Amino acid sequence: MNVTPKDLLDAGVHLGHQTKRWNPRSKPYVFDHRQGITIIDLEKTHAALAKACAFIEQLVAGGGDVLLVGTKRQATEMIKEAAQATGMPYVTTRWMGGTLTNFETIKKSLAKYKKYQAMDASGELAKFSSKEESAIRREMARMTRNFDGIIGLTGLPAAMFVIDTSYEEIAVAEAKRMNIPSIGLVDTNSDPTQLTYPIPGNDDAAKSVRIIIETVVAAITQGLAHRETRRHAHAEAKAAAAGVNAAGEVDLDKVAIPANLKDAVDEEKPAAAPRKRSSRTTGAKKSAVTTDEV
Repeated sequence: MNVTPKDLLDAGVHLGHQTKRWNPRSKPYVFDHRQGITIIDLEKTHAALAKACAFIEQLVAGGGDVLLVGTKRQATEMIKEAAQATGMPYVTTRWMGGTLTNFETIKKSLAKYKKYQAMDASGELAKFSSKEESAIRREMARMTRNFDGIIGLTGLPAAMFVIDTSYEEIAVAEAKRMNIPSIGLVDTNSDPTQLTYPIPGNDDAAKSVRIIIETVVAAITQGLAHRETRRHAHAEAKAAAAGVNAAGEVDLDKVAIPANLKDAVDEEKPAAAPRKRSSRTTGAKKSAVTTDEV
């Protein structure tokens, strides 16, 4: 992580809410109260950010996805840009209740949305009556607002990152109920104990939100790079075990030959046919019979 406490200070991450609005549970992260404003301890913010980024990097490297959530005006565009840059799912318009706790129903709605999109692309939607087509297009517009960022989500995310836990209270509660690790930017008016990895800081100023999001994006990017490296290493190891070189040709020198190959070949050979008796011997025995014995 390349961000320093000085960078956080310049971005105004240390400026909390008014003293009369502070949440007592944020006390461990408070440095002081000055002129009616709560000042956040940036040393603790920096340590919490580093811990959260290390967790995100390890999680993404292992193949997990992080759901990015930010529906407040200051964070909407930044979250969307971050999600598009990393290929992660996101929610920036409105958190739909049950997105995590009732994911099976959400999956059905996503399947319906994809069906409408396919019908629109193939021209099948134009074959409906104008009234039916208008109704479907209105429903598609609503679905686009709600599902645009999670249309590629096939299962529950491995973790969730939010901006302003007080504003995204329902999302945080659902993640906690589903035992999904949550990371978030927490101001002094919010409860940091609701998150798995709280990052104390100003969640209202655009500069403060941007520096935290950019740091999280860097951690996700590092995790994706490690994931790709592991994938290539696994593919190469699998190909080497099968005796296949880079050109896709089989290298017979590298193919493993079983130690009991001779026994296996002998078992596959057909059994030898019994030898027939010589006709000469049979004839001699027949000639030995006398006329007296007949």
